[in-house]
Amino acid sequence: MPISLPPISRRGFLRRTLLLASGLALGPRLYAAGKHADENLWALFSDPHIAADLAQLHGKVNMADNLKSVVREVAALPARPAAIFVNGDCAYNSGEKADYAALTKLLKPLRKESAPIYLTLGNHDNREHFWSAIKPAKVAKRPVADKQTLMLASPQVNWFVLDSLEQTLSTPGLLGKPQLDWLAKSLDENADKPALVMLHHNPGLTENAPGLKDTFALLDVIRPRKQVKAYFFGHTHSWNVTQDETGIHFVNLPPIAYVFQEGKPSGWVRATISRDGMKLELRCVDTTHKQHGEVQDLKWRV
Repeated sequence: MPISLPPISRRGFLRRTLLLASGLALGPRLYAAGKHADENLWALFSDPHIAADLAQLHGKVNMADNLKSVVREVAALPARPAAIFVNGDCAYNSGEKADYAALTKLLKPLRKESAPIYLTLGNHDNREHFWSAIKPAKVAKRPVADKQTLMLASPQVNWFVLDSLEQTLSTPGLLGKPQLDWLAKSLDENADKPALVMLHHNPGLTENAPGLKDTFALLDVIRPRKQVKAYFFGHTHSWNVTQDETGIHFVNLPPIAYVFQEGKPSGWVRATISRDGMKLELRCVDTTHKQHGEVQDLKWRV
């Protein structure tokens, strides 16, 4: 399964002390006592690109500062999200162990009596280093061997989180047949609720879009299964929402870190589930950005 950083409570402090060996520690108490969790609220992060050196810049952007800003905003929400996803490219460049230690340090305020955090892998991540940074994940039971794969059930929707890392520092991604077979089987066994699919790489629909190599094999799995409503991805460092001819929504999450094209927004997405769809609100790091607060209302296909 994707590495999960579980919430930390005062009552569970001693029980969770062993997790400190993986570089995790208690953060400041940012959540008020008694704040409830909203089972329909999800925080969607992508592409934080955190370096061991928290002063590291990419161009003029300090990636750590951007993530700190996002963490503060999510921590200040009136209700806790059901979960927080960090959809790949957790590390700055080549996925060094110290990068992941820095990332978990920056995320720790969200763990204090908060929602679990699910971390997935992108092309700037290194699977072995990732596991080494959070040692319990190395021995975690996974539905697909050596892949960070998960089905996360909630009252309204099921999330299917996939691992598209093929090779560190190689731009395209790959799911592979075992993961696609698991997805098909799991979707068929859990067809009673809307299904949302998340992976790091964008659909590679043309030769000029170097995203997921086995995009069409993935589409062959999800398009005929009407419970699949949306495909969430990052990788392109661009915020965009489209819909294909079968009605599946394609949600390109913005980067927390830097953008590839000047003027594009960086930030995170506040997702709220409803009975027949989802509302996506773009939350920009730069709150003066013209797209800050932009809302996309997704209606589920039937």
